Amino acid sequence: MAKDSPIYVCQSCGAVHGKWAGQCGACGQWNSIVEERQSAPPGALKPAATSRARGLQFESLETETPEPPRIQTGVTEFDRVCGGGVVPGSALLLSGDPGVGKSTLLLEVAARTALSGRRVAYISGEEAVEQIRSRARRMGLEKAPVELASATALRDILGTLKRDRFDLVIVDSIQTLWSDVHEAGPGSITQVRACASEMVRMAKSGGPAVVLVGHVTKDGQVAGPRVVEHMVDAVLSFEGERGYPFRILRAGKNRFGATDEIGVFEMGDAGLRQVSNPSALFLGEGKDRAPGAAVFAGIEGSRPVLVEIQALVAPSAYGTPRRAVVGWDSGRLAMVLAVLEARCGLGLGDKDVYLNVAGGLRINEPAADLAAAAALISSAVDHPLPQGCVVFGEIGLSGEVRAVGRAEARLREAAKLGFDQALCAPLPQGAGGAMDCIAVSRLSEAVERISQRRY
Repeated sequence: MAKDSPIYVCQSCGAVHGKWAGQCGACGQWNSIVEERQSAPPGALKPAATSRARGLQFESLETETPEPPRIQTGVTEFDRVCGGGVVPGSALLLSGDPGVGKSTLLLEVAARTALSGRRVAYISGEEAVEQIRSRARRMGLEKAPVELASATALRDILGTLKRDRFDLVIVDSIQTLWSDVHEAGPGSITQVRACASEMVRMAKSGGPAVVLVGHVTKDGQVAGPRVVEHMVDAVLSFEGERGYPFRILRAGKNRFGATDEIGVFEMGDAGLRQVSNPSALFLGEGKDRAPGAAVFAGIEGSRPVLVEIQALVAPSAYGTPRRAVVGWDSGRLAMVLAVLEARCGLGLGDKDVYLNVAGGLRINEPAADLAAAAALISSAVDHPLPQGCVVFGEIGLSGEVRAVGRAEARLREAAKLGFDQALCAPLPQGAGGAMDCIAVSRLSEAVERISQRRY
């Protein structure tokens, strides 16, 4: 029998080294390399039996493949992010900050799915069964026929799942599982990689759909090696800002659906509540719009979302003006400020600039350029925008305002919420519908209109 050879694994990035070193050459972390003994291939419970190689059978691209069936969980926002439901035999990874509500969300998903007639298993390695029952009673889901278990041994979990037939299995969390093949402790790089590999292999071999919960690091990344994200079919992140009741479910990777969909939830005393109209949640409730506030008509996935962008331009008390932004890209803020100063003559170089997306939502699309610029202009000249006006458009470095996609959907959502004006790039004839579209082809026109209150 071959002697077990030691390997040296970085506990920060998962890089394997031939010998110990004080600093990992892959990620630069100090004192993160730990010696581990490898007695079997990573992720294997027993050595694979040798067999005669079989030839491959190729198929053409013209072969029609039916759409995979979906498991409707009953949580509409969760199904939306998954692409219309959970695909049987798929593996999903859900990550999020501690206390954001991952276990609450998955318990509701498990309960709603079980109430629809599916067989669901909820395996927790962090909480006792009584703790899960207590949460279910608080959420009003104690009657759901969910099969609960508290276990961390990978061999016992796999044996049970192979013996009993389930439709959906939730494991909370992957960092608590351990395989007796490896000497490393639970939560280490080797254990996370091995346990995730076995769970995914079980799902792909005709097993149930598996949802794995993953912890995140201080940087917000999924803890453990990046190879875990490549193993699964979808990587979902559950986000939420402290002090705000809402939670955002995003898909960073999805092999069975789009990655730009979001699900919106509101955290309450009785658990999570689905938000079917996120625009009403993110907009301010005040009737009078203050200077420096602009309502942006954005697109998140397949639905439009209205959100308020707030800006404050104030005299700088120090020699170096401060630039602070929350919920938007700081690089795009610097670009918009440069265009305002170079192309529009609006000097903000000696001013402190603060930009905030109200409600804690993070915006990534370039269509928010004009809304951010309008908020900055409104704050600089101390003139508020009209109460019923929405703003959207992309700004170029030459100062032009470019049209963005799905303008009609943005305007329809704004009209539904009582808005009657839109500050945007020129639209095709009749595209604005009943909305009064204030077309601006250059950013300097927006500066002039807001400064002179010509709406």
